[in-house]
Amino acid sequence: MDATSPVGAVLLCRAEPDTVRPVAHLLRERMLLAPAGEDWSVLVPEGTPWMGGNAGPPAERETAEPVDRVLGGWATALAVGSTWPVLALWWDGDRAGYTLAAGFRRPVGYVWLADGTPAGEDEAMRTFAERLGLDPVLDVQALEALTRPDPETDARARLRGLLAVLTRIGLELPAGLDPGEPSDRLAAGAGLRPETERITWTGWRDAVRVELDAVESSRLGPWMRGPRARALAGAQLAVGLPMALWGAGRRRGGWVFAGALLMVHGALGLAYDRIRD
Repeated sequence: MDATSPVGAVLLCRAEPDTVRPVAHLLRERMLLAPAGEDWSVLVPEGTPWMGGNAGPPAERETAEPVDRVLGGWATALAVGSTWPVLALWWDGDRAGYTLAAGFRRPVGYVWLADGTPAGEDEAMRTFAERLGLDPVLDVQALEALTRPDPETDARARLRGLLAVLTRIGLELPAGLDPGEPSDRLAAGAGLRPETERITWTGWRDAVRVELDAVESSRLGPWMRGPRARALAGAQLAVGLPMALWGAGRRRGGWVFAGALLMVHGALGLAYDRIRD
């Protein structure tokens, strides 16, 4: 990878496509959804709402958000609306890295410069391994090796090394979704697979329907009514509002969206509890 390298990203969800689909609809983005191994799914954005290195004309570079910020917001939004972790992998001409989001916990991430120079905190890798249930000895050793300088290993190779560790917990990234490829090539590769389906926004009415379907089919479905349901919905509203305001004040679109999604989840939770009662 160098200064002219393409921009790309994927979202890896530790859940089956049937589980991911309802929540992915709420991102209101065109995505391709496909299985990615045992209990894993991959979401490939069809659009490119980010700046990414030197991509795009100067006017667009001034207003668009970097790919890591966009993907971090999406991963956070998916994770707070589900019971499974979401891993965002992203790259541009200058850097590459990941963001892992799981529930309401603070996302963890790591960055490498294009030539592979580590630019993150070592503790992030240990937290990453813990949240995904990786082996605390063998897998952590493999991950920590990715944080050490190596002039023969660039950012693309670092991401491949990360994915190699995740194969031990069932991840199998479909062919054609290699780190370092441009967004259009990733989408084209995913679109060729017969099991791939398109995720498109069809309006709030359908969003409410798929949200209720997600609740009914989740492990939390049997007890998503009563005091616990109202407490959870209230907590989502309480966290979502300041998150959205904080993001708006700092012009962080991803965090604004994550806060808005939390508020939507809270409102839907209260409505669901009232309707089901």
